[in-house]
Amino acid sequence: MNILSIYTGYALDLIIGDPYSFPHPVRFIGNLISFVEKVIRKITSSDKGLKIAGFFLWFVTVGVTFLLTYFVANLFEFNKIAYLVVNSILIYTTLATKCLKDESMKIYKVLKTGNIEKARIQVSYIVGRDTTNLNEKEIVRATVETIAENTVDGIIAPLFYGFIGGAPLAMAYKAINTLDSIVGYKNEKYYNLGFASAKIDDVANYIPARLGVVLLSLGSLLVGFKFKNSLKIGIRDRKNHKSPNCALSEGAVAGALGIQLGGTNIYFGKEVYKPTIGDKDREIEIEDIVRTNKIMYASSIISIIIFTLVYFLVSGL
Repeated sequence: MNILSIYTGYALDLIIGDPYSFPHPVRFIGNLISFVEKVIRKITSSDKGLKIAGFFLWFVTVGVTFLLTYFVANLFEFNKIAYLVVNSILIYTTLATKCLKDESMKIYKVLKTGNIEKARIQVSYIVGRDTTNLNEKEIVRATVETIAENTVDGIIAPLFYGFIGGAPLAMAYKAINTLDSIVGYKNEKYYNLGFASAKIDDVANYIPARLGVVLLSLGSLLVGFKFKNSLKIGIRDRKNHKSPNCALSEGAVAGALGIQLGGTNIYFGKEVYKPTIGDKDREIEIEDIVRTNKIMYASSIISIIIFTLVYFLVSGL
């Protein structure tokens, strides 16, 4: 039933995506984080206190998310159809394939009109960097990097954990990733409170990110891009990022397309230097957004197939 739920949830994600009116669990997770953070800040404001409290924030958020999902997932265990439906919906909400494509294509369509100002606003919805002064190539680079990184965070990792522990573990991963997105930034406000969330997110993504290099390279091969170069750059430039994971997926995409990613960006008013990723065989262009989406879709399909084969192989041992 778990396998069927994953396939059904994956299909729902491809068809429906994330409707704005849908009561998405990430909103609940975000509200829970906000509530616990307010409680913490009323209790302590010291650097040491906030760093310790960050572990409490992580434990409460991930623990409540896992337990609630486990309860809901098993509430209808008495009826196979109801159980399948509920678990499929829960798995579906952890995936972001169509959402990534839709949001990136909004940027693509605006760029095609030549409206840079609107494109800067559009890309600001999906990245954490300052987009005020980005030019066309920088907007495309930011979009491609986001698709590449979130292919792991929003597709490969949730599927990986879903195959291991069903909807509860996939949703727990989603809580870990959401914590990192909200409090994991190394700015003044969250430097201490977000320490635990940032570090644990790195651990949770360690295996999926490394699987992602292979899966993105295979996806590149499937849609006609450079498989060998994708694998080579993904491995070669894996350390060219402050995160121990992000450069792997970005490198795989950069290698597949023969472009260069990375470089200095502005975050929260501060210039953050990042090494470049990939070789500039050619200049990055608007169509690279479409190409990266093709790689994302192909790698997601390959991921679910390979994870299924491993699942049945391990189950048969």
